[in-house]
Amino acid sequence: MSGNGDTAEDRDGGAGTAAADVTLPDYAERVLGVAELIPPGRVMTYGDVAEWLAGQAPADGPAATGGPRQVGRVMALYGGAVPWWRVVRADGTLLPGSELRALAHYRDEGTPLREASRAAEGHIPRLDMRRARWDGSQDGGEGGGDDGGEAGGEPAAHRRPGRG
Repeated sequence: MSGNGDTAEDRDGGAGTAAADVTLPDYAERVLGVAELIPPGRVMTYGDVAEWLAGQAPADGPAATGGPRQVGRVMALYGGAVPWWRVVRADGTLLPGSELRALAHYRDEGTPLREASRAAEGHIPRLDMRRARWDGSQDGGEGGGDDGGEAGGEPAAHRRPGRG
């Protein structure tokens, strides 16, 4: 994967191990591919990405194995070449150590935010997950989480009948 966004090295102060010419494991390629599909102004959680991949696994090929932690690990190691700020924690808190960079991206893209209370450490807003969460539908429009279930629901590619 190549891109022109922030790199893992930039995000962690230069201690990253990601390199431009690294051959990525298949699962990492797939995770990064999903991150690139997320429209500007929208987000998916680590768990959403893992579920999306599980639903996209070919019937005759190897299953996409991994949950939210594995997605987070891929993003930490290789996510600098894709819009890393669009793959987030389920509670809407910004990536520790990269809060200000992520916040700048969210504001540029118009991603829905919830302003932090004055009591919150650093007064850093959170993502408004109900409005920002993308369900994987092609339209990518606002309101993808209004499916009557948990905010964002399941990515459309693997919704079961009667659940959307």
